Amino acid sequence: MKHQQKILILDFGSQYTQLIARRIRESNVYSEIHSFEFPIDKIKEENPSGIILSGGPMSVYEEDSPKVGKEIFELGIPILGICYGLQLMVVNNGGNVEPAIKREYGKTKITKTANDELLKNIPNDSIVWMSHGDYVTRLPENFTITSKSENSPICSISNTQKKFYGVQFHPEVTHTEFGKQIINNFIFNICNCKPDWTTKNFIETSIEEIKNKVENKKVILALSGGVDSSVAAVLLQKAVNENLICIHVDHGMMRKNESENIVKMFKENYDLNVIHIDASDLFLSKLKGITDPEIKRKIIGNTFIEVFESEANKLSNVEYLVQGTLYPDVIESVSVKGKSVTIKTHHNVGGLPEKMNLKLIEPFRELFKDEVRLIGKELGLPEIFIKRHPFPGPGLAVRVLGEITKERLDILREVDDIFINELINKNIYDKIWQAFSVLLPVQTVGVMGDNRTYENVIALRAVTSTDGMTADWFRFDYEFLENVSNKIIRNIRGVNRVVYDISSKPPATIEWE
Repeated sequence: MKHQQKILILDFGSQYTQLIARRIRESNVYSEIHSFEFPIDKIKEENPSGIILSGGPMSVYEEDSPKVGKEIFELGIPILGICYGLQLMVVNNGGNVEPAIKREYGKTKITKTANDELLKNIPNDSIVWMSHGDYVTRLPENFTITSKSENSPICSISNTQKKFYGVQFHPEVTHTEFGKQIINNFIFNICNCKPDWTTKNFIETSIEEIKNKVENKKVILALSGGVDSSVAAVLLQKAVNENLICIHVDHGMMRKNESENIVKMFKENYDLNVIHIDASDLFLSKLKGITDPEIKRKIIGNTFIEVFESEANKLSNVEYLVQGTLYPDVIESVSVKGKSVTIKTHHNVGGLPEKMNLKLIEPFRELFKDEVRLIGKELGLPEIFIKRHPFPGPGLAVRVLGEITKERLDILREVDDIFINELINKNIYDKIWQAFSVLLPVQTVGVMGDNRTYENVIALRAVTSTDGMTADWFRFDYEFLENVSNKIIRNIRGVNRVVYDISSKPPATIEWE
């Protein structure tokens, strides 16, 4: 999708790069992240309203540190350098950067020493978030120092004539008091952007583009019932009407009554053409005896492709496949860190386009998860669907640790149903990014009545997060945990112990497998 205005962010490996993009988008301006190696010709072609050079973990004077060519400073485009980005700006324009004797990290008070457009409407003293081990020792020509701190004589700089600005702190993190104002000053006052990146705008443009692309061909979509596929289905239907065919494959690892509810809702409320395939017996037979999580994933991914493909082959005139790829997946493959994280097979319908000769439609490849939720809201999807917690492609298969059997899946379905309903009843569900139960391949001794039991252990997991890339465990009160535990053990035959997972990501992942 072509955007009239955009802010281009070049990533030098900062853990906060995504936050910069999100802050800009929150102000209704489109922003895009690219690797620092993004070619200068492409930058010219993109013609951004402004460029932001992100922070990064390295030092500019290290031999193998990521660099940017001098040409970027000759494009006549406003540039904001953040931390490492500021130091690159200084070095590229003839200044000097050296290791600091005292590293600055955390909350720091800065004082303005000059006024410029970047620090407009910021008080003389304010708190910012610092994170650097180097500092500027000589400014390039025509640059001015605009703020300082106790440890750092140079906290922000500007060359107003060329519209180059740099900050030694992170305006994108919430710890920086007036960070939002600083970013808004850059995008609106310096880059002259208009706040026209809105959900309404996105929907209208997408519908128009999809219509023109598809014409009267057929489009198929794997409808899992998760947020991304549900919102995609409603958006696509507005663009191509009856040319959209949704295929819902029940692999037997869905939550309690989930498949029936999904199909019923979309057929009744949205008049969607949904083909419902119950392939649970096929999946379970292929998973018999398998305990290795990666093998489980591969079997589920490959079997899904087989089932989906055989169903799609029964249809004629199909040219397009819709996938719910999100922006973090796209960023992972361009990230400066060099090691692109393998997106698990099930996150997108791995391998389908190549095998089936279909062209891809990825309506959300520019969006973060919360933006997809906003699109869903604008399209009138019920809250219960928009606010659903993420659910993995292989479903409960990655939550039944060890061998997968129908009995073990059924135990987990009932447990999960109790846990999630308790969260909803106590109005906690919306405060959590993701909550679920895990059936462990462990049995422990218990006592029920006068009898000794030897039964299953359940682990409960609930985390808070903004995008799933980092996460912290949710702090329940003890009473809630006690009630849930009692309810599960009393009602579910086969469970005699409940534990709560208090690991954060990193080092743990959100899912157990």
